[in-house]
Amino acid sequence: MEPYGYALRGERMDNLKSVIETLIFVSETPLAEAKIKEVLQDIHEGEISSAIHALVQEYEQRNGGIFLRKIAGGYQFRTSEDTALWVQKLRGQKPAVLSAAAMETLAVIAYRQPVMKADIEKVRGVDVSGSLRGLLEKNLVRIMGRKNVPGRPIIYGTTRIFLETFGLNSLSDLPTLSEFKELEE
Repeated sequence: MEPYGYALRGERMDNLKSVIETLIFVSETPLAEAKIKEVLQDIHEGEISSAIHALVQEYEQRNGGIFLRKIAGGYQFRTSEDTALWVQKLRGQKPAVLSAAAMETLAVIAYRQPVMKADIEKVRGVDVSGSLRGLLEKNLVRIMGRKNVPGRPIIYGTTRIFLETFGLNSLSDLPTLSEFKELEE
């Protein structure tokens, strides 16, 4: 007997895709494949991976207003950039904007984490207290602990919300220095 009386009947892959699609849809945060496996205990991991891959492909081929992406270590439905304006109008929101100072501070943290405030200030050449406070309030940055040196300064790093906000699966998805140089050419 399947958990909660639910059986994956008929076309197993289609039903499995429907169940996974529903789980991702109702999840408030990107849903990790391991969590899906936890919920669907009796389903082989390979079948779950195949179903997720098939769903990603279906949404991509559909070329609609939403798509399924691997973000922050899990899967999440995202709206296309083409429809962002309409979503903002519906919600009555303006897009969240970070100041140039906050973006520069965030970039230093993202690329150099774990990093101390003094190191960020050395790169930027200015005090980053205000930017750092704002990034902490927006949960884009977190305190990772203290460095084991005299004075035990706080060290900072990015959060899962940072990955979600910028549509990244992991920090390795950040552009490299060589990719930045290619943009300049």
